[in-house]
Amino acid sequence: MSYELGVLLYEGKAKQIYGVRDHENLVAQKFKDSLTAFNAQKKDEVSGKGQTNFEIATKIFKYLESKNVDTHFVKKLPEACWITKKLDMIPLEVVVRNVLAGSTAKKFGREEGEILEKPLTEFFYKDDDLGDPFVSDEQALFLKAAKDLDELHQLKKLALVINRNLIDFFSAIDITLVDFKLEFGRNKEGKIILGDEISPDSCRLWDKTSREKLDKDRFRRDLGPVLEGYKEVLSRIEKHWSHL
Repeated sequence: MSYELGVLLYEGKAKQIYGVRDHENLVAQKFKDSLTAFNAQKKDEVSGKGQTNFEIATKIFKYLESKNVDTHFVKKLPEACWITKKLDMIPLEVVVRNVLAGSTAKKFGREEGEILEKPLTEFFYKDDDLGDPFVSDEQALFLKAAKDLDELHQLKKLALVINRNLIDFFSAIDITLVDFKLEFGRNKEGKIILGDEISPDSCRLWDKTSREKLDKDRFRRDLGPVLEGYKEVLSRIEKHWSHL
C-alpha cells in the first residue's frame, strides 16, 4: 500500500508529524537532524543523525513487535519517515533505569555506573515550559496525566516488559542499556500501546567492555562526534539483527 503525506500537523524537537491522505487513523513521522539537550538549551544540527536514528528505531520496533509488544509502527518509508498509528498520547514520559547515571547518580550522591538491584521506573510530566518535571503517581493523577492508578501501574508494567526485551536486544551486540524513556498513547480502540521512538536520543547506551558512551551524552557532555556513536550502534544492530 502506498501512502501520501498530507499537511504538517506538529513539529517537535526530533520529528515532524504529518497527516496521511485518505488515512485518518495514521500519521507520518519524519526524523530530523536536530540535536537538543537540557530542555533545548543546547542545540545543534548533525547531518545524517535523523536517518541513523530512524534506522535504529525501526529495527527496535520491529524487534519489539516480534516479542508481542504492541507499537504504533506500521511501515517504513524512504527518507527517514515512518507511517504510524495515530495515538492519543499520554502526557507522561516513563523512564526505566538499570544503571545509575547522569543526574540521578548526582542527585543521590552515588557513583555513575552503579548497577541497580532491580530497575527503577519513574514518571516525568511532558510540558516543555515546566522542563518535563519528575512527578509521583499521585501528582500524575492530580495533573490528570493518567486516568487512575491502574493505568499508571499498566504503564510501569509495559515499560518493564519492554526493558527486559531491550536488555536482551542490546546485550546481544555488547551494549549495556543504562536507562531510557518511553512514551505511550491510546489507539482508536482505547488500547495503550508504545509510541514515539527508541534510539540513542532517548537511551543511554554504553559499550559493555569500554563503557564508551554511544548515545546523546556525547552531545550533552562534549564527549566526541555524536554521529560516530550513533552509527556504531546501528552497525552492530545491522550485523546481528539483519533479519529484522
